[in-house]
Amino acid sequence: MAKIATRVAYGDALKQLMAEDRNIVALDADLAGSTKGAEAKKIAPERHFDMGIAEGNMMAVAAGLAASGKIAFASTFAMFATGRAYEQIRNSIVYPALNVKVCASHAGVSVGEDGASHQCIEDVSLMRTIPGMRVIVPCDYNEALQAIKYIAYQDGPFYVRLGRSGVEQVNDENYVFTFGKGVVLKEGDPNSRIALIGSGSSVQECLKAYDMLDVKPKVVNMHTISPIDAGMIEELKKTCDTIITVEDHLITGGLGSAVAEVMASAEGGARLVRLGVPNVFGESGKPDELYHKFGFDAEAIKNAVENA
Repeated sequence: MAKIATRVAYGDALKQLMAEDRNIVALDADLAGSTKGAEAKKIAPERHFDMGIAEGNMMAVAAGLAASGKIAFASTFAMFATGRAYEQIRNSIVYPALNVKVCASHAGVSVGEDGASHQCIEDVSLMRTIPGMRVIVPCDYNEALQAIKYIAYQDGPFYVRLGRSGVEQVNDENYVFTFGKGVVLKEGDPNSRIALIGSGSSVQECLKAYDMLDVKPKVVNMHTISPIDAGMIEELKKTCDTIITVEDHLITGGLGSAVAEVMASAEGGARLVRLGVPNVFGESGKPDELYHKFGFDAEAIKNAVENA
């Protein structure tokens, strides 16, 4: 099965939305070819704005367009969206609850050889702690396609995290994206009492680990990080002995932290193990090599399950 990057789904969804609704506008910051925002330009060049290498200004302009009644999609690399433009996202978009959809690509160490300066491993932490910002991390093309179409007609700001590298398909064309709800992909063996919770490209690593294990754990795709599915996590804490979170992000502030926050006040005795990038910067290398180095590839997940 061919691998497709979630950023490709962004371009395809945006192209459809721009063709159907003249109220939708798209903004890029000199990276439309990479983010796939250029697909919007093919459909409606008069509603696609390339703002150059000025990400903060792009977010402010998106806010102005949204304040004028437009549905604004703003895209650049995650490092620049959440790093350079954090203040504009916080104060100009989320604080006034404007209808801007920030769709950031090239997130995580899966950016690969571009190295630490471009590997944004803090973006989920930054975005989910802004009051009112909703955060989605799709795991594959079909999920990303549906998520982008969903947020277009939901009022207010969203942050969607997209990847550079192609990933295996987890969901088929019949999949239905449900915002705010975790998806159980594998029920696991009744006697395992272990749950794997992944987001984004880490979901595929969880499924690979599942296939490698003799005693199968439950596997959950937690595509919405904010608001996270507290009900599912509370139930898992009651029924499992160990919950293992897996993410291409720092283990502080992202999926693992969001799960820990729910578990802290939930009933049950399950312990939490967080796999992801430890408190270090990324480095240049192939994505699979970096997943292995930082300890959240399928082999590391398998070992974590067996040692739980």
